[in-house]
Amino acid sequence: MSHYFENDENLNHDIRKKEIFINDIRFEFFTDRGVFSKENLDFGTRQLLKRIKVKPNIKTAIDMGCGYGPIGIYLAKMNPNAHIYMYDVNSRAIDLAKKNSEINQVTNTTIEKSYLFEHVVVNADLIITNPPIRAGKDVVYDLYEQSYLHLNQGGSFYCVIQKKQGAASTYKKLVDLFSNCVIVAKEKGYWILLSKKA
Repeated sequence: MSHYFENDENLNHDIRKKEIFINDIRFEFFTDRGVFSKENLDFGTRQLLKRIKVKPNIKTAIDMGCGYGPIGIYLAKMNPNAHIYMYDVNSRAIDLAKKNSEINQVTNTTIEKSYLFEHVVVNADLIITNPPIRAGKDVVYDLYEQSYLHLNQGGSFYCVIQKKQGAASTYKKLVDLFSNCVIVAKEKGYWILLSKKA
């Protein structure tokens, strides 16, 4: 079985172009087999992008685990003066994200393959993620810890996670890391969490 957080070179392609509205803004996205939520934008990501508040003075943001790019491309479109760095371990997802950045006419993105923050050389004012829960708790917690290290002082970290997939333990982990965590919203079992680096 193929997972979206792994590379499966043997997986047949099924590239499709989708029209997706995010907060009433129209986007087009190419999707394919082997990437997360290929049929439509998932509910958790929708809630995350509905609730996130981006400071007007941010210069850099990181979309970790970008998949085919909806989070990073939305951030880039809505914050043209910021530069959005998008990373994923999945080569197919990275190729799609690059293509989707082009068709949505955003030029303020850098999209690169990376296992978590392995190849990340920047720090950011904002890090946002819909973490790869199926990759396991150790991977997800590594993502949180590395996010803390790559945030600028005063920076914000947002994530979305289902209650049944460990929202309460993620909340505790973020409090331990950041000394703060706010539950921004709870919607149909999904928690939107925000921590700030003091």
